[in-house]
Amino acid sequence: MKRYFVCYYHEIILKGKNRPFFEKRLSQNVQKALQGLPYSSIRRISGRILVKLRADSPLEQIGARLQKVFGLVYCCPAWRSVQDMEVLQEDLWKLVSPRKFETFKIDSRRANKKYPLSSQQMNELLGEVVRTRSGQTVRLKGPELTCYVDIVEDYAFLYFRKLKGVNGLPVSCSGKVVVLMSGGIDSPVAAFKVLKRGCRAIFVHFHSLPHTTPESLDKVRQLVSVLTDYQYRSKIYMVPFAELQRQVVAFTPAETRVILYRRLMMRLAEEIAHREGAHALVTGESIGQVASQTLENLRVISDATQLPILRPLIGEDKEEIVAVARRIGTFPISILPHEDCCSLFVPRHPETRAKLDGIQRIESRLEINPMVQEALKQMETETIEFQGHMEQEGISR
Repeated sequence: MKRYFVCYYHEIILKGKNRPFFEKRLSQNVQKALQGLPYSSIRRISGRILVKLRADSPLEQIGARLQKVFGLVYCCPAWRSVQDMEVLQEDLWKLVSPRKFETFKIDSRRANKKYPLSSQQMNELLGEVVRTRSGQTVRLKGPELTCYVDIVEDYAFLYFRKLKGVNGLPVSCSGKVVVLMSGGIDSPVAAFKVLKRGCRAIFVHFHSLPHTTPESLDKVRQLVSVLTDYQYRSKIYMVPFAELQRQVVAFTPAETRVILYRRLMMRLAEEIAHREGAHALVTGESIGQVASQTLENLRVISDATQLPILRPLIGEDKEEIVAVARRIGTFPISILPHEDCCSLFVPRHPETRAKLDGIQRIESRLEINPMVQEALKQMETETIEFQGHMEQEGISR
């Protein structure tokens, strides 16, 4: 029997006339995710994507990569049989007989409604073969072994395990966003959440070299590398921020500095977004988490740009954010020691209830546009390519 991965998706099915666009993008992303690994072909069929394997295809690596493709609900390492019931019964028994179990059930799905047998009839016919030959018991709830059977188009697939995917929408189907990326816990999680909704992320990191160490840049590269497992190619803008901070410190009150830093970052990110054709900015802000993230301060910070600012974490607490960071693999990197540009020159008592007109008056002391343009001239860009470096899960055969 030929080996396949049968990949299922759900949300895309609800897209109506736009469904072919999403399915095509999902297939392209599956192909990108599997680059460098041996397989035979990728094909779309009714509500599924089939990855046909070769004899030398590594199941563990392919499964681990497919589990990170946004848009897939789950993927299943499967065997292809035929729709003739007698052959299907024999093929199922060949796969079941080497396995150790005392209870089992058959779980059949009939996507091809022209197939003459109902799902219940298939369960009974296939289950009877397994029961009589193995001598084991059928148990519909909590069996030791579940045998899945999928009848779709002219295929019949048999499998025993569903690998959970990350759901969402295929990356790049929703347009570009610019993510303000620090080395902390929050911004990588915010980036993950917008990737899950089909966005492609362009990353912007503000650094204060030489006042901070080069290790802080390496940390951001590592974080972006993890996220690149989900979007396959990433660009980072490294923007020097030390000179802007120096001018803010020289000409403005201490308590307003963090807000002024953030407003400058929004202006710089907006310029980069225009260059990249991005439609929104993304931050890891959460209401009340730090002094700059009160509602009043967020409103004042948002005023610095005309682009929408997406804040995927706005209503989440730290424990919820950390849980996602652990799950996606960014947490161990985020907690490494680093020097953040915003931690420099931070006042003891920062403003928590900023007024827009007051901040604008203070900001008028600065030559904002020349400051922004000079920083843009000095920024550098880096590209991180997909490495598939997070493959660690084994797959039962």
